[in-house]
Amino acid sequence: MGELFEKIKAQIEVFNENAQLQLEKGNKAAGTRARKASLELEKLLKEFRKVSLEESKK
Repeated sequence: MGELFEKIKAQIEVFNENAQLQLEKGNKAAGTRARKASLELEKLLKEFRKVSLEESKK
């Protein structure tokens, strides 16, 4: 679960960095990378929810 948490933190950083570039400089490629990171975050957060529920049942 710790490894999953680290992956989530890394994706949040990628998203933040690229979203800032898009907002501040209008960088369209950064917007694309931010959207891609948000999709990956969605997958990771669903996995976290699944693992978290399994852990709480122990």
